[in-house]
Amino acid sequence: MMKKYFRKLGGAILLVAGSLMMLASPLAHAQNWPTKPIKLIIPFAAGGTTDILGRLLAQQLSKDLGQNVIVENKPGAGGNIAAEFVAQSPADGYTIMLASGSMLTVNPNLYKKLPVNYAKDFVYITNVASGPMLVSVNPKLPVKNLAEFIAYAKTKDLNFGSAGIGSQVHMAGENLTYAAGIPATHVPYKGESAAINDLVAGQIDFMVGNLTAATGFAKNGQIKPLAVTSQKRSKQLPDVPTVAEAGIPGFESTGWFGLVAPANTPKVITDKIYAATVKAVNSEAMRNSLDLNGLTAVVNNQKDFESQVKAESASWEKVIKGRNISAQ
Repeated sequence: MMKKYFRKLGGAILLVAGSLMMLASPLAHAQNWPTKPIKLIIPFAAGGTTDILGRLLAQQLSKDLGQNVIVENKPGAGGNIAAEFVAQSPADGYTIMLASGSMLTVNPNLYKKLPVNYAKDFVYITNVASGPMLVSVNPKLPVKNLAEFIAYAKTKDLNFGSAGIGSQVHMAGENLTYAAGIPATHVPYKGESAAINDLVAGQIDFMVGNLTAATGFAKNGQIKPLAVTSQKRSKQLPDVPTVAEAGIPGFESTGWFGLVAPANTPKVITDKIYAATVKAVNSEAMRNSLDLNGLTAVVNNQKDFESQVKAESASWEKVIKGRNISAQ
């Protein structure tokens, strides 16, 4: 009788021990993270600002985390294709995304149907960097400055390119046309680099693109820079005035980029990603690279990041409804 009792007791103890080991296993995996390469998903095509920043960050994170951080581009639908892929990925820290600010603040207000819920399907980790935009035109356009461009645009049916519907480049273009009081047709692309290439070729008339992606083309004379959207002139293009200086007082438009992971990613992992990102953007190598590309390092904690997204989302909701901008 006693032997039977101890056999049952032993079985119960083993069952409890096994359950505790199963509970402890995910925690142990999280604490040991990372033990294999990490995928950094870029929602736009290669060559654009998100891609350039992502590759700079991946290189530095690889050093700091001791594992390769592999950049993978998944362009299309204003970043929604990449967002869906990441949202459906395991919440284990091995798939993260460098999102543009517009994905988190504009897309939820712009698209009637979305494959993801940006507020619930992701955990926001931190901002990484921000930067101004550049108003530029095809060199064949008969204008020398922003004032001439605005006057010319009021008499012509011009079009402007972007990295996709709802992208920061798209919304910056909408902001400019609204502030300048000019009509223009939006032409979306799968990435910023494709739009710039068509601007160079004369397939589109103008862009309000990220300074990082457009500076090289401007310096080479392939596009004509008219104004930067920051409060101060850019060190990369010191002879180019701000939009405010060039004729639209108070105008400013800044793009930013942040890291997100699938919802339910363990906090111990997101904390490690945050700490590694802070270390990365504060490194001399990355600071120099960001400065060279016209970007400014920006890191904030999860709470502040979420508050920023919430505030900007409310602001964009008013703009989108007021201008009747929509996407399928």
